[in-house]
Amino acid sequence: MTALNIKKQNILIIGAGSIGVRHLNNLIKLGFKNIHLYRHNSDINIIIDGQEIFVTSKWNVIQKNKYLAVIICSPTSMHVKQAIKSLKLKAHLLIEKPISNNTLEINKLQKLAISNKRFVFVAYMLRHHPLLKKIKEFITNKKYGNLISFTTKWGEYLPNWHPWEDYSKSYAAREDLGGGASLTLSHDIDLVNWIVGSPINKTYHLKNYSSNLELTAEGGSDIIYKYKNGVTGHSHFNYYSILHERYMEFTFDDANIRFDYLASSLSIFKNGKRKEIKLNNFDRNDLFIKELKDFFNLVSKNFNKTLLVKKIEESRTILNICKKEIWNNEKK
Repeated sequence: MTALNIKKQNILIIGAGSIGVRHLNNLIKLGFKNIHLYRHNSDINIIIDGQEIFVTSKWNVIQKNKYLAVIICSPTSMHVKQAIKSLKLKAHLLIEKPISNNTLEINKLQKLAISNKRFVFVAYMLRHHPLLKKIKEFITNKKYGNLISFTTKWGEYLPNWHPWEDYSKSYAAREDLGGGASLTLSHDIDLVNWIVGSPINKTYHLKNYSSNLELTAEGGSDIIYKYKNGVTGHSHFNYYSILHERYMEFTFDDANIRFDYLASSLSIFKNGKRKEIKLNNFDRNDLFIKELKDFFNLVSKNFNKTLLVKKIEESRTILNICKKEIWNNEKK
């Protein structure tokens, strides 16, 4: 299927929160002409940049259409049920991270995707960040020797995310909707697993419920990792930090590397000297655009069962890390 033909196909977005609207606007930027939106509280079409977007709250209306792809942007607890319904439409799936808040129906989802020969892609767009790709290259090429260990931190204040909303009612704050610091901020878990490039042997997970925020899920989380190749690491996540911090530090045989997400910079410390690589005019939305392009490039090709299973298993690993205090993946 050519790029031109893909852009004429029906694309469905489930959910009209901030990420759903972002995907909607980006699809329009990429030239997609037939975008439908499924949301629970409206049946009124909308116009964006002169393009009419079909809107419905009725799934029986959705079932009458044929879709190349469905982009799922609902609260985490709804992801797998909506994914299974969408696979029955014979659509490929882009699911906003994480894939779910539990592993109960992951096997069912995987079997249905295989039988229908449809791809399931979980949206961890930070793998497209140029500086993180550079760190991955350093490890692959052993530019600074072997990776030994890492530390990551992501701390910010949940009430500041969407000041116009009651944060306590958001999915991020609520256990029943699949919230909590570790799952909601699980980009870093996906990134370190991808960057290290080795199976995990064991993880330890401590959850923190002691902040004064109105949450039913954990407000903070600490995860310790041990990988099969000997690399160890630690990640900290929280919703209660007044100081907004987001960085990753990697220790190699011959250098230390610090990635500062907020500054869009990479600092390399070697032989007592510091070298900085900085992205000027970095636009975070470019990562979402690249993610969509990557997704549609995959669905335009022949179905790849091995890649599908790999993607789902990566997401299952993240769930196991987040949901279990101790996750032991060592061979018995």
